[in-house]
Amino acid sequence: MLAAGILIAYLLGAVPTAVWFGKLYHGIDVREHGSGNPGATNTFRVLGKRAGTIVLLIDVVKGLMAASLPVVLLKLQTFPENELVNFKIIFGLMAVVGHLFPVFLSFKGGKGVATLMGMMLAIHYEVAILSAVIFMILLFLTKYVSLSSIIGALSFPFMLLLIPRFQGGEPMLIIFGFILFVVILVTHNRNIHRMFKGEENKTHLFNRKNNQN
Repeated sequence: MLAAGILIAYLLGAVPTAVWFGKLYHGIDVREHGSGNPGATNTFRVLGKRAGTIVLLIDVVKGLMAASLPVVLLKLQTFPENELVNFKIIFGLMAVVGHLFPVFLSFKGGKGVATLMGMMLAIHYEVAILSAVIFMILLFLTKYVSLSSIIGALSFPFMLLLIPRFQGGEPMLIIFGFILFVVILVTHNRNIHRMFKGEENKTHLFNRKNNQN
């Protein structure tokens, strides 16, 4: 049962939302335009805000659904209740792995930020929402999705450590938070190098200007 659940979590994450949506509704493969990345950010750039928002929300739901699967398995008494958070993390990470290495795209996927956000919402929605707010504020100020994603991810474990309301929870959540940050850091390695060179593309989501690459 657990093995089947993990496979389902991976397949949920592996759904290439940006590519399938772009082809189905716009006749465009986003991998052939913009940055070439099959994710929500490039969808915003190539297909506009409406398409980008739809892709973003679906990618969030992928992570949310995958990390929520253990709740169903718990009702089937597949594992002890005190292991619920650990299995949410495992299933959520499998969805992220699916997004990064989707079987439907020859294992060449996006960067997993939206799917990670969905996973975080399923595990600790309060901290996840605050991290999302930090992400949005930074994106508004800097126009860099990569920088906003990195700092937003780092804020998750630090809020668990420093804000009294969130302290005293599962220690595994803090470990997960730092793992999440490392994953974001690794997947945005090229973006970091481009930022240092002043070559990173800016994304304008809060006004009518829309980058085309």
